Amino acid sequence: MASRRNFIEKLTVSAIGLPLAFNATGLFAASDRPYQGKTLRVAIMGLGSYGTRVAKAMKDCKRAKLVGVISGTPSKVETWQKEYGIPNKNCYNYENFDEIKNNPDIDAVYVITPNGLHCEQTIRVAKAGKHVICEKPMGINAEEGQKMVDACKAANVKLLIGYRMHYEPNTVAVIRMRKDGEFGKPKFFQGQSGFVIGDPTQWRLNKKLAGGGAMMDIGIYSINGARYMLGEEPVWVTAQETKTDTEKFKEGVDETIQFQMGFPSGAVANCLSTYAMNNLDRFFMTGSKGWMEMRPSTGYGPIKGRTHKGELDQPHTTHQTLQMDGMAELIFEGKQPIVPVNGEEGVKDMKIIDAIYEAVKSGSKVSLN
Repeated sequence: MASRRNFIEKLTVSAIGLPLAFNATGLFAASDRPYQGKTLRVAIMGLGSYGTRVAKAMKDCKRAKLVGVISGTPSKVETWQKEYGIPNKNCYNYENFDEIKNNPDIDAVYVITPNGLHCEQTIRVAKAGKHVICEKPMGINAEEGQKMVDACKAANVKLLIGYRMHYEPNTVAVIRMRKDGEFGKPKFFQGQSGFVIGDPTQWRLNKKLAGGGAMMDIGIYSINGARYMLGEEPVWVTAQETKTDTEKFKEGVDETIQFQMGFPSGAVANCLSTYAMNNLDRFFMTGSKGWMEMRPSTGYGPIKGRTHKGELDQPHTTHQTLQMDGMAELIFEGKQPIVPVNGEEGVKDMKIIDAIYEAVKSGSKVSLN
């Protein structure tokens, strides 16, 4: 059965999009201009479907290069060595990867393993003196996330979270419109994230490895999207869970959650996260002067949409290519994306997820600090 990532890749919901007055090329590190600066040398930890996607995307990077792998499967390591020309000295397993501290050819490790492993692995990488890029969600709760932030600070290394949408051109265009006041005062956001999940034995349906269910995997897109589209941090959440298959979705693994968030300005968000419904990849926002709709909103692309001014028409580049070049620019030059991708940003999302799960259990509104 197709995984979440395969599903998103194949999503072909028809949509509309919007011309903007500027060219996105200059906004991103992965441009056509010759690059002569430092290259971020990356080892990927976790050689599954998404790790493979990132590796392929990095072939087109100008500022980042795949130079190493960390995996518990020797056959995968061998295959990747042949595919990407990775030397033996840059190959590690989950037991010995602490030895990267003695390898000057690796600058950063991209952790792309199950959620429940992120915290320990990130801390080990940090202690080895390497920058960490961690796939989202950064951990299984905010407490883990904060431990990761603290460990990277103590080791004086960067902790970045794999928020590829923060580099996606149409998403950036809409955020710029909001910042420029073109929507007026944002009033309402709707986020829909969902698909029908397949294989019931996969790690995403294992509470220990995933930390939850659909909310951890794809609901986080609507949480993060509400925050960057409205430009505020929520102050309360409410949530309701629906579970129709208790065999596939066991205790602690959510099937469907509807959740609401309230913001200081009075804006509200109404979102849906599910593993039980297809064709859900949509953002909508309306303000006092205008509106936007994106559909698909967070898939691998092309991202499509429109606003009250017309269609979005920024050029599509593989998200992970933009992300990795942008993160290299951040690490070496300190250039920040329009929305942060640091560990603190990841912790904010984890605090909201914690509050949503608390609201599901209590049936009450949960305040956020």
